[in-house]
Amino acid sequence: MKVEAGETLLTMISLLRSRLSGENIRWTNPENIHITISFLGDTVEKLIKDINSMLKKKCEGSGRFELFIKGCGVFRNVNDPRIIWIGIEPSEKLLSLNGIIMKGLMGLGIEIEDRPFKPHLTIGRIKHLNDKETLKALIDKYQNLEIQNIVINEVILYESILLQSGPIYKPLARFNLE
Repeated sequence: MKVEAGETLLTMISLLRSRLSGENIRWTNPENIHITISFLGDTVEKLIKDINSMLKKKCEGSGRFELFIKGCGVFRNVNDPRIIWIGIEPSEKLLSLNGIIMKGLMGLGIEIEDRPFKPHLTIGRIKHLNDKETLKALIDKYQNLEIQNIVINEVILYESILLQSGPIYKPLARFNLE
């Protein structure tokens, strides 16, 4: 699900980048910010058609909804951070959509990650971090910041193309929720 970054989100990302500029972090281009419902990894070409059909059946017409972007944090932990993320407030509709899609993927024989769904926006991938105290202070400062509302009206099936300069997300199909 693509997310259009508003002024507060862009300002927050800019501030984090500026304060952590000396660190080895690969920052996400704001144009690539999205919510991942399921990461499929390398997928056999013939399965793409089946995934496409399943998403069309499960998603189209299920109804648009709003999400609230709030706070930030890290995956793993502040002592061993790997991902800097912006939070998505829990939403019944998003959790339901996630469950429907996961069941559909399992029905196609696709292995899915065995961990709870934690909706978020990845804004940085940490390669190496020298100043954990600055990161911790920034996380503490912004962990409850109310950022913006977003309307979710489509699910997008992306192909991730990994390049040296960072990933490119190529939309393969779009499924209108309205």
